[in-house]
Amino acid sequence: MNTTLTPSQTASTVDASEWRPNVRLPDPAVVEVDPSFARYRLPLARVERLATGFRWAEGPVWFGDQRRLIWSDVPADRMYYWDEETGDSGVFRKPSGHGNGNTRDRQGRLLTCEHSGRRISRTEYDGRVVTLADRYQGKRLNSPNDIVCSRDGAIWFTDPVFGIIGYNEGVKAEQELPPNVYRLDADGTLTVAAEGINMPNGLAFSPDESIMYVVESRSVPRRILACDVVDGKKLANPRVFIDAGPEGTPDGFRVDLDGNLWCGWGMGRAGLDGVHVFNPAGKLIGRIDLPERCANVCFGGTHRNRLFMTASSSVYSLIVNTQGVAYF
Repeated sequence: MNTTLTPSQTASTVDASEWRPNVRLPDPAVVEVDPSFARYRLPLARVERLATGFRWAEGPVWFGDQRRLIWSDVPADRMYYWDEETGDSGVFRKPSGHGNGNTRDRQGRLLTCEHSGRRISRTEYDGRVVTLADRYQGKRLNSPNDIVCSRDGAIWFTDPVFGIIGYNEGVKAEQELPPNVYRLDADGTLTVAAEGINMPNGLAFSPDESIMYVVESRSVPRRILACDVVDGKKLANPRVFIDAGPEGTPDGFRVDLDGNLWCGWGMGRAGLDGVHVFNPAGKLIGRIDLPERCANVCFGGTHRNRLFMTASSSVYSLIVNTQGVAYF
């Protein structure tokens, strides 16, 4: 792996191989689409590239107690880390079961969606990796994709087929279950929280957990749905929250304390690659332009105001004037 630990930049008109730190401030890569985004943009903060050389970076998760970011490189079957204090970066785990989405449970343990493992795994404090869920009603899961915990300790995850349709993001296999959104209770009970969503992908709660947002990644155009959380266990009343349009490709996302969605985005050209920010009404208010498609994001740093972005071959960050919802 080629790891770049120099300060970062961004220029929305160059490709990733030509990326150089931007010396102008405010950073022109941080775009105010609507005046309401100005409050979230810090004039002295610029986009930084923390590491590069990956095949498809995904699933960033912040470990504040270690000041470390961990993320997946799905096709490489590895997970990596970046240390905020030293700037060092390296392999966290290999193989990773073609790990994709990651989060932490309410006890701070790492939870991972594994494509080739076709499971949700948990990394214990002593480093052991255990299976939390790999089957539903006796049938194997497809390839868990993204994951989040609710305040009651339950684990919610999506299960599309992307990891079993070939040998790049997992291992080719027969589909045994429809793509669903699942909820895994603390006692190990696995239930279907939502069905009928066309390849559910990224997911996140609103700050009060009354709504869950889910990317419907096989819809045309791709959409982000808003679903009511009923009794903390089921999703109901799915409706289109964001219509990405003919060129929009939302993937993973996270929500800040004001209820804004910070969404990984990309279609291979300037203005579409990076992060799109939507307010709680679903209006696009800002962008972070990157030279490559962004798959997922998370908030971290000392004050949970540093946005980490896993974008194709690289990992970027930007300090913003808000905080992500605390999932741990």
